[in-house]
Amino acid sequence: MHRIQPKLSVLSEEQILKVHQDSLKVLSHTGIRVDSERARVMFSGAIGGTIHDNLVRIPAELVQQSLQSAPSNIHMYNRDGSLAFSLGGHQQSGTIYGIGVTNSWYQNPENDSLTPITRKHIEIASSLGNTLSRFDLVSTPGVIQNDSSKVGEVLATLEMMANTTKPLCILISEPIQFDRTLDMLEHLHGNISQKPFILPYFNPVTPLVLNEDTTDKMFSTIDRGLPFIFSSYGMSGATAPISAEGTLIMLNAELLAGLVLSQLIKPGTPIILGSLPSVFDMQNMISAYTSQTMLVNLACAEMMDHYHIPHAGTSGSGTGWGPDLLASGTLWMNHLTNSMGKVGLAPFVGGNFDSQAFSPTTVVYADEIIRQVRQFAAGFVMDDHPDPLHDIESAGPGGSFLMSEATLAQYREVHEQHSQIWPGYALEKWLDEEEPKASEKLRKHTLDILENLSLPEDHDELIENGERIISRI
Repeated sequence: MHRIQPKLSVLSEEQILKVHQDSLKVLSHTGIRVDSERARVMFSGAIGGTIHDNLVRIPAELVQQSLQSAPSNIHMYNRDGSLAFSLGGHQQSGTIYGIGVTNSWYQNPENDSLTPITRKHIEIASSLGNTLSRFDLVSTPGVIQNDSSKVGEVLATLEMMANTTKPLCILISEPIQFDRTLDMLEHLHGNISQKPFILPYFNPVTPLVLNEDTTDKMFSTIDRGLPFIFSSYGMSGATAPISAEGTLIMLNAELLAGLVLSQLIKPGTPIILGSLPSVFDMQNMISAYTSQTMLVNLACAEMMDHYHIPHAGTSGSGTGWGPDLLASGTLWMNHLTNSMGKVGLAPFVGGNFDSQAFSPTTVVYADEIIRQVRQFAAGFVMDDHPDPLHDIESAGPGGSFLMSEATLAQYREVHEQHSQIWPGYALEKWLDEEEPKASEKLRKHTLDILENLSLPEDHDELIENGERIISRI
């Protein structure tokens, strides 16, 4: 039995080596600005020289040592201790998807109206991520807008933890809030490093700056024994070279710099590297996802595969004005190419307006897209049983396969490939149903899901204990 699977690659082996060598030249000649004195001390000790003007030039030998030191795969767990997924190497099967990213607005699934993100919206988004089966983790869905205290990000993480048992990708801006959040998680859960369900996410400042907030959070994460994502974000034509090649080289150099620092802090630190490439739209003064950014995303994934480092990329959401044709096209293109390429983790699905507005309806639609692209990427089986030639011979010319043994045996499997949102209406049926709109069916399906969200059994206990901890901050 053989499985036929579609594959997508963008770089040749020669091109991969060129990107690597060019990235090393950037690190060793142009260098990286390192704002943290603590991080500069680590680099200085490894390089064996004095650092001037906060500029660190990283030799190729140090990069190679770090590549050999970092683990090639990482296991993430659900909050109950069961294995959720593995990233990197042969232990990973397909792209892992997560919902969320730090939106400021909540897009009402009934009419797409916008409301500033509140704690309640974090609860809804996390519960939705817990309910939809194709999402493997929940990322910070938004920044609470009606909380002026210093605990808004801690509260958001508490809601995430209480409303899902899936792994959490947390994005927290200030190091002090980050440490308070990890303290709370340890108080509520105990050891969070043994079977990690927490995955912090950090960015350098593009171009070529390891900022102090990011490095401070890296130190804290590594001290606590957690894996983390180090991801570069560059806009071609603004914070990155306008060419796809230039963007790829520079972002790759930033990732290697983050890798080196992580291994200097503690050899063997589990780290996931990736990028969120975009293009700067000079006419409208916004970042945009284009065919170029998707190609850079795939190329970055292939670089990490070459390095044997787990990868995190982009989901491509953010271009829609709601759950519309704009969002649909980008989600389909990005998720399909992700699943056919070597993208390891795409943690941020569900945002519109350049990922400023979280849309439950977009998330539900993306869940359906992920289902279909995973089926496509899985391919089909050759030499399967029963023998297809026997099936053809039994039916004969002008015959029917409706009642064949193969049809009866495999119908259910084929039927499961149909959409769970939209019925397969023929024209006459559509007319009989008073010409329903596909968008209306999607909204109704979304609202039905939101009305039937289930909470983890320990939800109330976690909220009560978490609020008690936060009240002492």
